[in-house]
Amino acid sequence: MDEKDHKSDLSRRSVLKAAGALAGGVMAGSLAAPAVHAQGTKTIRFLNAETSIDSIRALKVAAAEYERQFGTKVVIDSVPLDGVFTKVTTSLRGGTPYDIATFAFVGHVLILASEGHLMPLNELTDKYKWGPNILFPIDGKVYWYPYDYNLAWIYYRKDLYEKNKLNVPKTWAEFLKNAQTLNGDGRAGALYPIGSNGATNWLSPGFMWAEGAKIFDDKWNIVFDSAEIGPKVAAYLDFFGELYKTMPSGASQASFGEVLSNFTSDKVAHTAYAGRLIEGLERNNPKLADQYGIMPYMDSAGKHQAVNHGYDGWVVLKTPQSDEAMKFMKWFTENQYINFLHTAPLHFQPPRLDVYDDARWRAHPLIEKHNAAVEEMRRFLTDKNIILTSIDTQGPAPSLKPGKIFEAFVFPEMLQNKCLKNMSSAECVKVAADRMRQVIA
Repeated sequence: MDEKDHKSDLSRRSVLKAAGALAGGVMAGSLAAPAVHAQGTKTIRFLNAETSIDSIRALKVAAAEYERQFGTKVVIDSVPLDGVFTKVTTSLRGGTPYDIATFAFVGHVLILASEGHLMPLNELTDKYKWGPNILFPIDGKVYWYPYDYNLAWIYYRKDLYEKNKLNVPKTWAEFLKNAQTLNGDGRAGALYPIGSNGATNWLSPGFMWAEGAKIFDDKWNIVFDSAEIGPKVAAYLDFFGELYKTMPSGASQASFGEVLSNFTSDKVAHTAYAGRLIEGLERNNPKLADQYGIMPYMDSAGKHQAVNHGYDGWVVLKTPQSDEAMKFMKWFTENQYINFLHTAPLHFQPPRLDVYDDARWRAHPLIEKHNAAVEEMRRFLTDKNIILTSIDTQGPAPSLKPGKIFEAFVFPEMLQNKCLKNMSSAECVKVAADRMRQVIA
């Protein structure tokens, strides 16, 4: 997931446009043998969306090693995540399809699988035990190989907690009190985005999921404002409205970069993110790299906990080189996977549960140093009481419906109505639910 942090909203926004574009003769184009494969040497084209120097290097080293061993050339093309889906569909229509590609939204995988463009990957995934809600099978077939979770959890300053004799909160009221206590001396109590962006969709709903809120029932009806769910969302908004008062000025415009920079520069006491924030502390403010703690989002009563879902994975497309691409993926996931994970050692949280006990993965210095955080990250997957969900994975099955709600920024607008327009919580819930029904109609 290259900088999914900065690109996820744009990536998901491409779903609607791309779904229509696929109908324009993609299948016919994908059946033609592309010129790039017409040479004597077998060539696989891999579209990568992890554009950090380390991630690209790891993939290119793996490609060179594979060619050395097997004689098959693997071409690594890298683009920002928001351009991947368009580039894949364009390559299909143009008759020069990519053989392997990176995706960070199950809706994109669903579109391509439903159009018959993806190879089932069960032979690669069935041999391992995976964390929850990550394979997204369709009729029993798995169409992608997840390489990481991007879960969002709460970060807090352990040193400030100790200094002010604060306990790790178990309820909203306790969390709010801690944020209010630490709101001063040039530091804001908390930062949770409310802007119309992917950061808000990813980092701010966790408290709501812990409370038991849902968007859909099992028949895809919107239940966000139902007699059961509506009061839960309204209570969350009451809490969040008070929490917003502890946030820094400009919080209404904050996105991924501001969340990272504010915590690493000691400007906020609480925020939310995945493992990249720890890597940011090590790189930009090592004095604070020993002073953070992580915890899941909590509910109002101290009974339930949640983390907000996030994920990335690879797909193999049906092309004239599908068999070669499958051979490469089998080799890569068995021999180079851990090397790739080490390019973002704390951010690329393994979805394969065997990796957590693999001495090769554990050998990375940052994983060794931050073992306490790593074990908590593993608990988020293995503790069956932890709620793991997100806007784009709500509902009874993989579908474009929650993705449409995500990219319409219904949730951020609900927070803005509460925090900026001072609308009543009940009215905010009703407006949001009506907007959701309109979006998926």
